[in-house]
Amino acid sequence: MISKSRWKLLAMLALFLAVMVWYSISREDRYIELFYFPVPGKKEPCLQGEAEKMVSKLFGNYSREQPFFLQLKDYFWVKTPSLYELPYGTKGSEDLLLRVLAITSYSIPESIQSLKCRRCVVVGNGHRLRNSSLGEAINKYDVVIRLNSAPVAGYEQDVGSKTTMRLFYPESAHFNPKVEDNPDTLLVLVAFKAMDFHWIESILSDKKRVRKGFWKQPPLIWDVNPKQIRILNPFYMEIAADKLLSLPIQQPHKIKQVATWSGKML
Repeated sequence: MISKSRWKLLAMLALFLAVMVWYSISREDRYIELFYFPVPGKKEPCLQGEAEKMVSKLFGNYSREQPFFLQLKDYFWVKTPSLYELPYGTKGSEDLLLRVLAITSYSIPESIQSLKCRRCVVVGNGHRLRNSSLGEAINKYDVVIRLNSAPVAGYEQDVGSKTTMRLFYPESAHFNPKVEDNPDTLLVLVAFKAMDFHWIESILSDKKRVRKGFWKQPPLIWDVNPKQIRILNPFYMEIAADKLLSLPIQQPHKIKQVATWSGKML
């Protein structure tokens, strides 16, 4: 059974990340269908701080103190444990997460950090961009976020060739990073359950592969550079679910595993 709520959560998460304080998007007039995708025509000034104002209006107490990616140092001698289990927190998964963070990174490329104002676009794996010839327009954005297994190779004319970040989970990792992404693309794991950490650890450390606990078998062999892997802070999943989708945050002890539909943004 396909869970539309999880698809909506991942899709809304991507949109939320696109309007975060880090990514100020200029106002444009032209859009594709019903999705707010500005097509760069004449270059308008990028309004620094505009996204921060938008986020503050939506969430009120939003703070920049929350890191975008989880960091190893934050899980040594943790004084304030997470209130929630995955996907909204790390409660009960801290020890496993420590091992994963020890072999991955959390930094944001200097090429992005150095920009005073950043234009961002989210590209999904649907079919709305087919025959659109928008690849060149997409490549003009400072940050291009793709979802799950959204294809690039062979479709560059329509979807572009630039990928700054790709959000994924184990069941959606059926893509070849060396073919579909750039050498400096950040592969951001959006963890829904503790087994997701088991899977990425087994892949990166070449340990015994994890086969159970998934609604769809994830790759058992995945040729990826550990330096490209990042772990998304579950705080943003909580915000996307609670503030944007009004989903219940309180979880039962055991969460039934259901299929997560690939997000379709464009």
